[in-house]
Amino acid sequence: MPRSAPDPCPCGRRDPRGAVLAYAGCCSRYLDDFARTPAPDAETLMRSRYTAFVRERADYLLATWHPSRRPEHLNFEPGAKWLGLEVRAHVERDADHAEVEFVARQRSRSGAATRLAERSRFVREEGEGGLLRWYYLDGVMR
Repeated sequence: MPRSAPDPCPCGRRDPRGAVLAYAGCCSRYLDDFARTPAPDAETLMRSRYTAFVRERADYLLATWHPSRRPEHLNFEPGAKWLGLEVRAHVERDADHAEVEFVARQRSRSGAATRLAERSRFVREEGEGGLLRWYYLDGVMR
């Protein structure tokens, strides 16, 4: 019986050979063990948040949103399909502040395609369990 290919990570991160990483070796560690495994940098957090949108993981999205800006709850668009992520820039402003510019593409249940282009701001602070964690603050649509 042929082996099935590993489940590719929705964030699209690639290994040194250019192959898309498997979910199990990429964003899964952050989504499935947030309490002990925070994202190491703002770009990784942004990529894992994209994956959380794809997988409709409101728990992770809310936990990684800065408490000062966090909404009470999230709703996902029924039938929407995320089509891909392109990270255009990752800029570290200092040790605890960074920005990530990205484009995410989505198709609604009706078939309409949308493109979300944003420059997101992130901050690193001590979080739950005393670990330093990156949090999403906000973003400016491009």
